[in-house]
Amino acid sequence: MQERNLEKLTECRVVDRTGLILDIFAQRARSHEGKLQVELAQLKHMSTRLVRGWTHLERQRGGSIGLRGPGETQLELDRRIIGERMKALKKRLDKVEVQRNQARRARQRNAVPVVALVGYTNAGKSTLFNALTGSAVYAANQLFATLDPTVRRLEGLASGPVVLADTVGFIRDLPHDLVAAFRSTLSEARDADLLLHVVDASDPERDDRMADVDTVLREIGAGDLPQVLVFNKIDRMPDALPRLDSIDGGRTPRAWLSAVTGAGLDGLKAAIEHKLGAERVRTELHVPSSSGRLRARLHAQGIVAEEEPEDSGWRIRIDAPRALVEPLYGLPDGDGDWLRRRLLAPSTPPTYN
Repeated sequence: MQERNLEKLTECRVVDRTGLILDIFAQRARSHEGKLQVELAQLKHMSTRLVRGWTHLERQRGGSIGLRGPGETQLELDRRIIGERMKALKKRLDKVEVQRNQARRARQRNAVPVVALVGYTNAGKSTLFNALTGSAVYAANQLFATLDPTVRRLEGLASGPVVLADTVGFIRDLPHDLVAAFRSTLSEARDADLLLHVVDASDPERDDRMADVDTVLREIGAGDLPQVLVFNKIDRMPDALPRLDSIDGGRTPRAWLSAVTGAGLDGLKAAIEHKLGAERVRTELHVPSSSGRLRARLHAQGIVAEEEPEDSGWRIRIDAPRALVEPLYGLPDGDGDWLRRRLLAPSTPPTYN
C-alpha cells in the first residue's frame, strides 16, 4: 500500500529492498536454473503485494473451464495463476536439484573434497576463483556479479586435487524467500568440506560484513564447517603485506592476499592444504574375507577411495572427510570400536582382528 501511495506522489516506480535485490538477480541470472530460481523468488514476492487494481472486474462471470470460476475476481485469478506457476517452477527446480545431488555424490565417491568460496557480495570471490583455477568466470566491481554456482577442479595441492565452488555473494538480512529459492547455489557451501570466507580487507565495515556472512551460514546449516579467513584486496591498503596467521588458538587460518596481483596466493594454498589434511582421514585397512559386512558398511558410507583383493581379504584405502567417517564409530558388533582405534592413530597399516 505504501509503495502504491509513493508511486502516486513521485510518479515513478517504487520498490522495496527485496524487490531491488530481485531486480539485480534477474539481470545477473545466466543459466537455466538461475533464471528459474529468480522467477520463483519474484513470484513469491509478488504474491504478497497484489493490490485491488481491478475493481471494474469485481464481479466476473464464469468463463472458460480451467481459467476462472464463477464470480472470481481478477485479484483472486492473479493469485491462482501465480500459485500454479510457482508449483510448476518448484517441480522443475526439484529435478535440477536431483541432478546436482547426483553430481555431488559422485564427487564424494571419488574422494574429491569440495572447497566453497563464501563471503559478502563484492568481496572479490570470483576474482580469487579465477586466480586459483585459471578460469575466466565473470567478475566485476558490482553487487551480485555471481549468481549461478560455478565449479572447477584445482590441482597442485599437497593434499590432492579439490573441487573449488564459487557461490553467490551474501548480504545483510537476506530475505528468507531468497535463501529458499537459491538453495542450489547455497548448497555448494552447505555441503562443502571447507569454506574460504573471503573478506574485503579494505572495507571499513569488514567486521560487520563477516558477522553478516556467519549469520547466513548458520541459516543454511553451514555454520559449523571449518573455515579459512581470506582477507582480500590488500593491494588497496598501503601498509598491508601478504601473510598467513591464525585465530582461535590456531584453529582458523587467516590468509592476507590480493587476488588481482596474486600476492599471498601461496599462503592461501598452504592454509587449504593444512585444513584439508586435518579434516580428512587417509589410511589403509586390511579387512579379512570373514568381515564382509564391515567392508559393505565402508562402501555404503562412500569413504572407500581404492580397494585391492588379497589372499586373506581386502586392502582398503580410505580417503574421506572426517564427517563421513565419524558416524561409523557407532557401528555395532565391535566394528565401530575397531575403526575408532585404527583410524584415530593410522601411523601403520592396521590389520582387522
